Amino acid sequence: MPSFPIAPKQPKEITQHGQTRIDNYFWLRYKENPEVLKYLHAEQDYLEEVTQHTKPLQETLFQEMKGRIKEDDASAPEKDGDYFYYTRYEPGKQYPLYCRKKGSVESTEELLLDQNTLTGDNDFCRIGAFAVNPDATKLAYSVDADGSEVCTLYIKDLITGELLPETLTNTFGSVYEHSGVEWARDGKSFFYATLNPMLQPYRVHRHVLGTDPTKDKLLYEEKDDTFFLWLTQSRSKEYIFIALHSTITDEWLYLPNDGRTEEFKIFQPRTRGIEYQVEHVGDHFLVITNENAQNFKLMQTQLDKTTRDNWQEVIPHREDTYLTDMSAFADFLVLYERKGGFKQIRISATDAVSNVSYVPFPEPVYNILPMRNPEFKTGTLRFAYTSLVTPKSVIDFDVNKKTWTVVKQDEIPSGYDASQYTSERTYATASDGTQVPISLVYKKGLKKDGNNPTLLYGYGSYGATMDPSFNANRLSLLDRGFVFAIGHIRGGSEMGRAWYENGKMLNKRNTFTDFIACAEHLIAEKYTRREKLAIMGGSAGGLLVGACVTMRPDLFGTVIAQVPFVDVINTMSDASIPLTTLEYDQWGNPDNKEYFEYIMSYSPYDNIRAADYPHILITTGLNDPRVAYWEPAKFIAKLRELKTDDRTLILRTNFAAGHAGASGRYDFLKEVASDYAFLIDKLADG
Repeated sequence: MPSFPIAPKQPKEITQHGQTRIDNYFWLRYKENPEVLKYLHAEQDYLEEVTQHTKPLQETLFQEMKGRIKEDDASAPEKDGDYFYYTRYEPGKQYPLYCRKKGSVESTEELLLDQNTLTGDNDFCRIGAFAVNPDATKLAYSVDADGSEVCTLYIKDLITGELLPETLTNTFGSVYEHSGVEWARDGKSFFYATLNPMLQPYRVHRHVLGTDPTKDKLLYEEKDDTFFLWLTQSRSKEYIFIALHSTITDEWLYLPNDGRTEEFKIFQPRTRGIEYQVEHVGDHFLVITNENAQNFKLMQTQLDKTTRDNWQEVIPHREDTYLTDMSAFADFLVLYERKGGFKQIRISATDAVSNVSYVPFPEPVYNILPMRNPEFKTGTLRFAYTSLVTPKSVIDFDVNKKTWTVVKQDEIPSGYDASQYTSERTYATASDGTQVPISLVYKKGLKKDGNNPTLLYGYGSYGATMDPSFNANRLSLLDRGFVFAIGHIRGGSEMGRAWYENGKMLNKRNTFTDFIACAEHLIAEKYTRREKLAIMGGSAGGLLVGACVTMRPDLFGTVIAQVPFVDVINTMSDASIPLTTLEYDQWGNPDNKEYFEYIMSYSPYDNIRAADYPHILITTGLNDPRVAYWEPAKFIAKLRELKTDDRTLILRTNFAAGHAGASGRYDFLKEVASDYAFLIDKLADG
């Protein structure tokens, strides 16, 4: 075994609430210190040495995964006005081409943007905003060139193919969807957001085409750094909204999209603990809110009387149904709900109470994903459907006939037979008696004899749900005899809003003990045994696996922690770090002694002790603004110092990326292949 790198100790005393602790690796946060990059590169060299024997397996896995990609694939065309918009790939290229056709999907293709031409000398490229103006002659798009989530915005003339001379810097472009720009109805101006020094979107500006961006009018500035800002537009396109969200509080502002009004009005002033979202329907607004309604309820109010003393109840709070989102169309209303752990789609007349029906789904364990649905006057609802055994399918649902059409299902060119796999749901009993759902998938014929390599995945934070979805890459594990399991632990919202509330703040430890219960259940039911059990999670899911492995290092054979949030107490004590102040209502503010002591009880970095640990792979991105590289770097350095075993402990740093890892589709597959090779290598002989 090659000798591993040792991070030098540079003790730093930190005192909080009368307690002093020594942090030997605090210095790793200073990227400008050449010793930091030297250490990270030494870890990378060590990783290459100790995983060298898995290189053939990594290549085999990469080719398997690549073989499941339709390399010249295209998305299902989406009608918006006179055009059908879609993305497509060309064989061998990392990034998509953004295209459209006028009038019909049989028309001549028009190339709007080729992302492959935007990378320059960088190994990373992400599209943030992507928005075509109302007359379809201009495209506003933004580019994140290094994973820092700071975007530069460009405007392309779709008639001439040329870029307009103005370029807008330091703009916000969501990492979750192509948003960040909302066009005014005149098509000659748009609204956009810029970032503060902590990389939070906080200002909204209006840019008029052909003018100097430095003179753009500032329309709103958020001064409270515990709020996150984004722009959206009503589906009717009658209103532009500024949405402001803190963990437990919302505030929306609205502006008629009439080309004349420039002053945003507050819809309902922020009131701590009250969350709400807004949509426009005809002569009123609809509001989803949690006021006196843990699972949220539906309200409505007049266009000129928007404060909550004017809200009227439409659908009351339901103990068994969590109301999560809505989409308004010209002739019908869609509500997205969760019941019994699963998503459902409720369709009604625009009054929300007439002609109510639910979309039926063909499998007992599934997932649905709302899609953009840009057409306002239509009789079709488009969504994506998937399960652990069913590839992602784009569905057009006829709301009048109650029938659905599969517009497109992801192809697996190398072949896939869903009948060869089994998915199921089981339940673990948590330490307090709570029943925790587990979704499982494996190859048919699997014997429950305790000898199956098993990967247990989880997240359990922010109310985010890990619903059962198909992943073609996962077949490389299932076909090698793996069981794949998702622990639907508290901290997510799988079982309703209370599920989330019982896994945050002073209830956060429930998230970790639930996951430990899931692991113990899989072992007790003979799906696997400790030596063959691996756990994986990313970001807050990295916190999950980090906390579980420091609580129960004896329970797992292998661990993969991706961009893990493991230095919780130090990060939450430093308001200068991006996202810290936004999350005081998620984890607690350590300035409060009660929260300080509670966070210290589970913060993975602070709970590393002398013990035998599993095989561990930790990943990070040097430009990550969400979980800084130094958190995993410190964690691995301290583990090396204290662990008493000789099992593998490695750190993989992507020096060109941020939180989401590699941006190119082939580069991403290589990272997945590296993870899977580590799992297979470590669990094969467990």
